[in-house]
Formats: sequence, C-alpha cells, structure tokens
Amino acid sequence: MPTDGGEQSESGDGTVRHFTVHHDGVTIPVSRGGRERPLVLCPGLNSTEADLHELAGLLRRDHDVVTFDLRGHGLASAADRYSFGAFLSDLVVVLAELDLPSAPVLVGYSLGADLAVHYASEHPDDVAELVLIDGANPLPAPFITDADLAEFREMADDLATEAERSKGTARQVLLTAQDIHDLNLEMDVVRSAILDRYRKIDHPISMIMSASVAGDSTEGRAPRHNHLWRAGIEQLVRERPHTSTSWLDADHRLVFTHAPEITQIIRSAQGPARPNSRPDLGRLVRC
Repeated sequence: MPTDGGEQSESGDGTVRHFTVHHDGVTIPVSRGGRERPLVLCPGLNSTEADLHELAGLLRRDHDVVTFDLRGHGLASAADRYSFGAFLSDLVVVLAELDLPSAPVLVGYSLGADLAVHYASEHPDDVAELVLIDGANPLPAPFITDADLAEFREMADDLATEAERSKGTARQVLLTAQDIHDLNLEMDVVRSAILDRYRKIDHPISMIMSASVAGDSTEGRAPRHNHLWRAGIEQLVRERPHTSTSWLDADHRLVFTHAPEITQIIRSAQGPARPNSRPDLGRLVRC
C-alpha cells in the first residue's frame, strides 16, 4: 500500500497536504491540514471530499483534519466493485497510513457514518470518539420496501445523470445508477444489524441527525421514512442512554446546508466533562 509524498497547498486555514494511498487496485486521494486534535472526516455515498470542503475548513480551525475520497468518488479512481465492504477497506487503509499523534475523532456522513461504526467496532484502540452525521441508524424496519423500489430506482437514475455533469471534476461520481441502487439496498441490510456493532463500542458517540431525512412533504414516502429515521435513533438511545443526539431542522443534505451548526455541535461535544451538552442553535431540534 505505497503512499506518495504528495504536495501542499495554502488555504484560509493554513497549509493542507495532499497525498494518495494505493490499495485494492484503486487510488485514494487524502488531504490533511489544521491544528490540534486529530479528526478524520469520512464522506458517504455520492459525496466527495470537495463536497465537504466547507465543513472541513471550519473544523480545521481547531482540529488536524484528514479528508479523503472513497473509490469511484471525487479524485479517487474507479473500481471493479462497489460495496459496503469495499468502501470500509478504503477507510481502513487511509487510517492505517496516517501517522497521527493520538487516536482521532472519527466523523462520518451518511454511509460514512456506518463505515465509522464498523471501523470503531473492529479497531477500538484507534478511535477516540465518534460523530455520526445522518447515518448509522439502527432502523427497526427496512427503509426501502417493495413499494419504494420504483422511486429509489428513479432517484438512482437521477443521481447518475447528475454525476455526468460533474465528470472530470473533484465532485465526480463514477458509479452507475445500478451501483447506487444496489448500495442503497445493501445499506438496509447493514443497518438492520448495526446495533450489534454499537454494543462493541465504548467510546463517546454523538449523533447529528436530520429531522426530515426524506424531505418535508406530508405525502408519499416522506412521513413514513422520517418517522422510521427518528424511531431508529430512539431505539439506539434506549440501548445506549449516554449517546448524545442532536436533530437539525434539515433534510439529508444537512452536511452541505448546515456546516456551521454541525461544526458547533462537534466542538460542544468535546467540551470539558459535559457528555450530553448541546449548543443553543436557533433551528436545532433536540431529541
């Protein structure tokens, strides 16, 4: 798994070093910059390092932030296979190549949150705490039922079409519509068993969730999916009462639309000896 020496660039938050990690036939770009406490930010399905630029920049003011692209996303190369296990291997190899002074805060968005939980359950000494943004939800029932299949196929088609317009840029996604659809179905299976993963984790966990993951419509699948999303987190909190949970008045794009609020929650969660303290945010809904 050779890593090249990389290059450096200047940003408003200081010097950011860029390098690549090679494994499993793919090339993973990694960026690192900032100061103080190590933090690794893992993107999700159809999101890239470039998409998370605002959140990473805010966190670099008081964290040594590492960001990267999953295979087939952003500046990472395409792969022969796209699966939860393959994406998890990308996270594992990136963390293995880092020379961090201490165990990092591991932050994951959407599918990246599920990757973070699986990693922490298998590498407990390599993580200080988890911040999970709108993912890793132990759903009490499948999110995608037979009645939802047609709509989710259409959504996958739309995402793949939209990705065509970003080809050749840092925001490109090389997955096909079928890849995206298959991964969405696989995530239901992953989340049906994720409580077992949580039971292996003793580290502090902060959940930052969208109140309207499926949008704010009162018709169609949105009310059922929004209810299911909240029910899953309520189930997690019953299982792990000390889990810190914050709900933002947002949809699943919250990591792009509410980066300052998310940054404030992450900083607050790391305050002195107040495990469940939460910031006073104007549009924050608390569970």
